[in-house]
Amino acid sequence: MIRKRPNDRSANREQRSTLFQKCTNLKALKQVHASMVVHGFNSKHSALGELIFASAMSISGTIGYAHKVFDQITEPNTFMWNTMIRGSAQSLRPLNAVVLYTRMENWGSRPDDFTFPFVLKACNKLCWVRMGMGVHGKVVRYGFESNASVRNTLIDFHAKCGDLRVATALFDGSARRDVVAWSALTAGYARRGKLDAARRLFDEMPVKDLVSWNVMITGYTKQGEMESARKLFDEVPRRDVVTWNAMIAGYVRCGCVEQALQMFEEMTSLGEKPDEVTMLSLLSACADVGELEIGERIHSSLLEMGSGEISIIHGNALIDMYSKCGSIERALEVFRGMREKDVSSWNSVIGGLAFHGHAEESVNLFEEMRRLKVRPDGITFVGVLVACSHAGKVEDGRGYFSLMRNKYKIEPNIKHYGCMVDLLGRAGLLDEAFDCIENMEMQPNAIVWRTLLGACKVHGNVELGRRANERLLEIRGDESGDFVLLSNIYASRGEWHGAEEVRKLMDDSGVKKEAGFSMVEADGNALKHFLMDSKSKLNR
Repeated sequence: MIRKRPNDRSANREQRSTLFQKCTNLKALKQVHASMVVHGFNSKHSALGELIFASAMSISGTIGYAHKVFDQITEPNTFMWNTMIRGSAQSLRPLNAVVLYTRMENWGSRPDDFTFPFVLKACNKLCWVRMGMGVHGKVVRYGFESNASVRNTLIDFHAKCGDLRVATALFDGSARRDVVAWSALTAGYARRGKLDAARRLFDEMPVKDLVSWNVMITGYTKQGEMESARKLFDEVPRRDVVTWNAMIAGYVRCGCVEQALQMFEEMTSLGEKPDEVTMLSLLSACADVGELEIGERIHSSLLEMGSGEISIIHGNALIDMYSKCGSIERALEVFRGMREKDVSSWNSVIGGLAFHGHAEESVNLFEEMRRLKVRPDGITFVGVLVACSHAGKVEDGRGYFSLMRNKYKIEPNIKHYGCMVDLLGRAGLLDEAFDCIENMEMQPNAIVWRTLLGACKVHGNVELGRRANERLLEIRGDESGDFVLLSNIYASRGEWHGAEEVRKLMDDSGVKKEAGFSMVEADGNALKHFLMDSKSKLNR
C-alpha cells in the first residue's frame, strides 16, 4: 500500500513539475510512476499529488489509472480527494465523483470550498436532484454558501435540474454583480425551455461576457429556434469555438444539414479552429445526408488532432457515418484500428454490416464480441436479428432471441419483436409471425403490423393480410400505403372484388395517395417529376 505522511496539508492548486508536463499519454505516465517507485518518491505527498492530478485531469483517458493509484493511498489529503472528484465529475462516469465524495466523508476527511462545486457538477450531469439537495445541505452546514464559486455552482445546479425557486433565491445580493451567476440562471431557464425568461435575464445583464452569449445562443438552438439563434450569433461581439459549435449542432438537430456544413465552411474560412465537438456534430450531419467526401475530410482532421489516434466516441461516430454513407469497408477499417472499443463500437459495426447485407460477417463479429467477453446490450441484438433476417437464418435468429432473454437477461423491446416478425415473415412462417405479435408483452405498433402485412403481400396470404390490415387501421387510418398494400395482395391472387373494396374503403376514408416522384439535383436545383401529375414541375 502507498502511504502518505499524516502531517501533509491539502493544497488546492494545479502545479505540475517539468517531468509530469512531459507526460502526454498513459505509457509515459506509467514510466514516471515506475521511476517514482524505484527512487522512493511514491511515499511523498507532493509527488503523489502530481501523479493523481496528471492521471485524473491532464492526460485524456487515464482516469481509470488514477482510480487504481488513488485506491492504494491509505491517507489521501484533501487536494487528492478534490482532484479525483473533479476528474471523475468531468469523465464519462460522473457517478464515481459522488461515490468518492461519500467515501471522503465516511473516512472523516473534511471537504472544503473546492470539493462542493465538483460534486454538484456531477449531480448536475446525473440529474440527481435529491443527492444535490443533500450536498446543498452540507454546504450550509460547513458554511460555504457565501463562497462565490460554491454559490454559483449551486445556482447552476438548481437552475438546471433542482429547484428553480431556490436558484432564483440564491441569485441575490452579491450574486447580481457576478456575471457567472447571471449566466448560470439564464442557462437554467433556457434549458427548461423558458426562453422568454432567459432572454429577459440576458437583456438585463449589466455585463455580458462570451459565456453569456453562448448560453443564450445554445438555449435557442436546443429549442429549435434557429432564426433567433442566428440573430444573436450575428450580434455577438466575438465568437469562440463554443459559439460555432452551438450553431452547427443546432442546424444538425433541426435537420438543416446543408446550413450546418456551410457554417463549418464559414468557421474555417475565418480562421476559427474546430475542436472534437465540432467534428462530432459534422460527422452526424454527414451521416444524415450521405456526404462521404466531407466525412473523409473530417476523418483526416481527427487523425491530425489526435496525432494518429481517435477517441472511442469519434471512432463510433466515424463507423456510423461510413456505414450510413455506404462505405462499410471503411467502417470496418476504423473499427479494427480503434485501440479501445466500447459496446457502442461493436453495435455500430454489427448493425452496419447487417443493414448492408453482410449478414455472415455481422454474426461472426457478434460471436467475436462474445469470445472477447464484451457484454452485448439490446442494441447489439437488434443488429444480430436484422442480420439473421436478411440471411434467412431462422433457427439462428430464434437462438439469439432466446440467448438475449435467458443468458443476458435483456427483456425484448418493440424493435426486437419487429425483427423477429420480419425474420419469420421473410421465411414464410406467417402464422408464427402473427402469434409472435399476439404474444408480445407490449402493445404492437404500426411498424410491426406493416411488416407482417408486407410479408403477406410477398407470400400471397390474403386472409392473414386482411387481419393484419384491420389491426393496422385501428392504430392509424390515414396511411395510403397500408390500403394499397392490402389491395395489391388481393390483386396478386386475382381477387379483384376484394381489391376494389379496399380502394373504395380508402376513398370513403378520405385517404389520398401522394403522388410519387423522382428527384435529381443539378447545379443546386431540385428537379422533381411527379409521376401522377399531368405536368412536370421544376422547383427552383
